[in-house]
Amino acid sequence: MAASDPRLAPRLSPRAWAELALLGTIWGASFLAIKLALGEVPVLTLVAHRVVWAAVILWGYILWRGFALPRGARIWGALLAMGLLNNAVPFTLMAWGQQFIETGLTSIFNAATAVFGVLVAAIVFADERLTWRRGLGVVIAFAGVSIAIGLDALRAFDIRSLAQLAVLGGAFSYALAAAWARTTLSGLRPEVAAAGMLTGSSAIMLPLAIAVDGVPRPPTDPVTYAAIAYFAAIGTAIAYLLYYRILATAGSGNAMIVTLLIPPVAILLGWIVLDERLDPAAFAGFGLLAVGLILLNQRRTR
Repeated sequence: MAASDPRLAPRLSPRAWAELALLGTIWGASFLAIKLALGEVPVLTLVAHRVVWAAVILWGYILWRGFALPRGARIWGALLAMGLLNNAVPFTLMAWGQQFIETGLTSIFNAATAVFGVLVAAIVFADERLTWRRGLGVVIAFAGVSIAIGLDALRAFDIRSLAQLAVLGGAFSYALAAAWARTTLSGLRPEVAAAGMLTGSSAIMLPLAIAVDGVPRPPTDPVTYAAIAYFAAIGTAIAYLLYYRILATAGSGNAMIVTLLIPPVAILLGWIVLDERLDPAAFAGFGLLAVGLILLNQRRTR
């Protein structure tokens, strides 16, 4: 259980550290799986695969556990909006952007979600004011993102620059989703909220993918099947269940640590499997981003 004082982060047990490392590895490897599937599957169809199969798995888990199901038009409307903000928009933007930039760089920009979350929360919620320490963390983190993008890339604007901005747009959508969830979904079990959210995003992405990409065709490469199975079942459905377990045992502040564990995994796998090489500026940018996130996550000790 999280500490009662939001400024105090519970001490992490060895098991909690192991779960954080496992979640960071799962999500870090998801970037590689998406990159591999993009070689054969169009972006919208890829996202539809991800949300539909993950929803099926989570609903199976919920029915097995016997959890109460959400009822009423209001709550389903909120879940539909959550599916748009937390799945449909960011998954699509990030998958599209990943066609033109490296796997590791995508994961670095994804880590900016926590920074956007602090800014959105400061605007929306009265109890999330931006202190000088958190403000400094935001400035340092954004400096890191700017360095990772590269000033030359913004001056000579091209498809790569647009792809980087698309990934950052996905991170911003995640931050909006977090504020929306706190406002509208606080009464639901997290597993049920995740399944309902994925159902909402499936209702958006499946018809959109068919309209734009056509009826999905079976992939021809076994690697594509494996990639889809990984990012839908493990990287989405199982990862959500593990994330909510970490939230319950370690607290939301400590759960932010996972954002620092994802990029090293994604960078390493991109180098080993895809022979991707990141510019040194990307590593320097991630270093600054990490410093900013640490400042944002500092809690007063007892």
